[in-house]
Amino acid sequence: MNDKGLTIAQVADMLGVSKETLRRWETSGKLVPERDDCNNYRVYSPNQLDMFDEAKSLTSSNWDNELEVAPSRDYSVVELFAGAGGLALGMERAGLKTLLLSELDKHACNTLTSNRPNWNVIQGDVTELDFTPFRGKVDVLSGGFPCQAFSYAGKKQGFEDARGTLFYEFGRAVKEISPRVIIAENVRGLLNHDEGRTLSTIKQIINELGYELVQPRVLKAVFYQVPQKRERLFLVAIRKDLAKYAPFEWPSPYKRIMTMKDALKAGELFETDVPYSEGQKYPETKARVLKLVPPGGYWRDLPLQIQKDYMKKSFYLGGGKTGIARRLSWDEPSLTLTCAPAQKQTERCHPDETRPLTVREYARIQTFPDDWLFSGPITAQYKQIGNAVPVNLAYAVARSVVRLLNNIDSESSREEQHLLDTEQPA
Repeated sequence: MNDKGLTIAQVADMLGVSKETLRRWETSGKLVPERDDCNNYRVYSPNQLDMFDEAKSLTSSNWDNELEVAPSRDYSVVELFAGAGGLALGMERAGLKTLLLSELDKHACNTLTSNRPNWNVIQGDVTELDFTPFRGKVDVLSGGFPCQAFSYAGKKQGFEDARGTLFYEFGRAVKEISPRVIIAENVRGLLNHDEGRTLSTIKQIINELGYELVQPRVLKAVFYQVPQKRERLFLVAIRKDLAKYAPFEWPSPYKRIMTMKDALKAGELFETDVPYSEGQKYPETKARVLKLVPPGGYWRDLPLQIQKDYMKKSFYLGGGKTGIARRLSWDEPSLTLTCAPAQKQTERCHPDETRPLTVREYARIQTFPDDWLFSGPITAQYKQIGNAVPVNLAYAVARSVVRLLNNIDSESSREEQHLLDTEQPA
């Protein structure tokens, strides 16, 4: 955390509240920012934020020590629904060896194979894959399965009841491979999907398959060196015969919140400014409107009549609709990237220039390296990036998995040696 204090925008991002909430807290006296004499900004000192667990986690982070985690031997991973490789890159960076990547989308597969010709990428329907050749050879099975509705026609609501969903295929891979650890990620909405029944069934299936599930957790990407307000639900499970050897520990947060400046300018996150790449354009009418929006602003910052003309019927509906006519700010993380940067409900306008973010700007915000090239038409490239797990978030989780595997190996070896010692004749 910055010793000089944090701005209102930074504290809002860190605590997961709106700037309006912070202003209400200021009015009520709950949390009042101080005046920074150097630049006349209003900032919050680290001491003021000690009451919040999110702030304390930054100041007492174990991030630097966790960066030193390395595999004690070669660990292998199989990934389903691999997309453009965000999760796979994080796994690779943590030292895991990729045995198989399964993906349906041809453009995403081309992205994977063109960047990593040595990876075993299988394009096609996951229902047609036979995973039995990998049985006993895989340490980690990972993937971001699409969240489909489950059928509750069956009475058990277990593995067989999930048939026809893509989580069933993920579960089938678990059953056929018997990996030591499972990592599944999904959107935050899975927590409440179908009033929580979907996640409840997933938990039951994981238990039925012989795995002990760690309490699922929503990880905010901004805490893991990602300049984006993105949230992903992670599920980690350990095979029951191994779970007794070591607990899984979630990764520590990074020491500060990354911003758009970190993403697109040379600095701590990237050595150079973002390279040029192609990007979509706004229609002239939309460009005229967005030109009036200040950095960090959105449709409510427009003149009233322009608000009404631009929003049409939406102007009279409830809700903040904060993604509409949204211009990003250099001093804040990006809003969650979507599959298209110029749609009216999810606009992501450049902080200075009146245009959507380019492909490489999109990739930077998702912390893909600049040499990771995306295949297909520009719409397919945006889609691949928008659907990806941020690389740095995946890397942080992967380090925790490597540490878990190291500890399992160490403790199981110690137990084995102890049994051998006790069996020795006196």
